Amino acid sequence: MTTGDPIRVRFADGREFPADLGDSILDVALRHGVALDHACGGVCACSTCHVRIEAGADALSPATEDEEDQLDEARDVGLDSRLGCQARVVARPAGGSIGVRIPAWNVNLVREGGD
Repeated sequence: MTTGDPIRVRFADGREFPADLGDSILDVALRHGVALDHACGGVCACSTCHVRIEAGADALSPATEDEEDQLDEARDVGLDSRLGCQARVVARPAGGSIGVRIPAWNVNLVREGGD
């Protein structure tokens, strides 16, 4: 990857989108129409934007204690779990892109507004 190559966020469904330094995974998802719940508006006050980082975790901000506390409330949590609103792109990923999987229970939730 050269310096001019865009940072990419690749979702498990195969869609891939550019990201800027400072973007959260939630920012990228919302900008490109990826359904990622965020009941608290992205302020680390819930766990609805829980995602699993499958690649490129080295390019994301470290989890804070507040984020880890919220993740304690999420389902299907693993060592690769992050809150989409808190996981911010801070560097270029070593593997070329940041891989994100939205847990199936999150994708299938009934959303306000009829989505």
